[in-house]
Amino acid sequence: MLSDKMVAAINGQINKEMYSAYLYMAMSAYADGEGLKGFSTYFMVQYHEEMVHAMKFYEYLARQGNKIVLGAIQQPPSEFGTMLQMFEATLEHEKFITRSINELVDLAYQEKDYASKAFLDWYVTEQVEEENNAVENIQKLKMIGDNSSALYLLDKELGARILNVPSNFALGVEAQMNGAA
Repeated sequence: MLSDKMVAAINGQINKEMYSAYLYMAMSAYADGEGLKGFSTYFMVQYHEEMVHAMKFYEYLARQGNKIVLGAIQQPPSEFGTMLQMFEATLEHEKFITRSINELVDLAYQEKDYASKAFLDWYVTEQVEEENNAVENIQKLKMIGDNSSALYLLDKELGARILNVPSNFALGVEAQMNGAA
């Protein structure tokens, strides 16, 4: 059984992950409105990944027999400026999520909750990937500068991103990720 403090912290993380999904949906909509369908696709796939992150926490609490309490999700911005500015905002947001995950790991150690610590290891690794993806796209966008032809090519590249995470949450995210569903 998880401590009340850990349950509250994980419920808070569910909200942060749901906000992340909402933020990336807003970025997808913005890119679509700018005529950049590839960027839109990239961020819609990111939306789905964040929903999986939230559902993994949800399922973890449920499996441990704890109450899930969903909070209100803050409205994300609707304007993001350039694609470079959007990816810079992405990196800052992912750094915020990384700090939050690290705080959960710290709490797991404080509570001597080694099951939660083991569960959180997946997120620690995932956050390295999330930040790296943002950094790589920032580097590409800085290299591109104002070159619209290069932006077009990057839009095509980002549009090739495919959804490779479970999207049917009714089947259980963990079960699908482990090939059991």
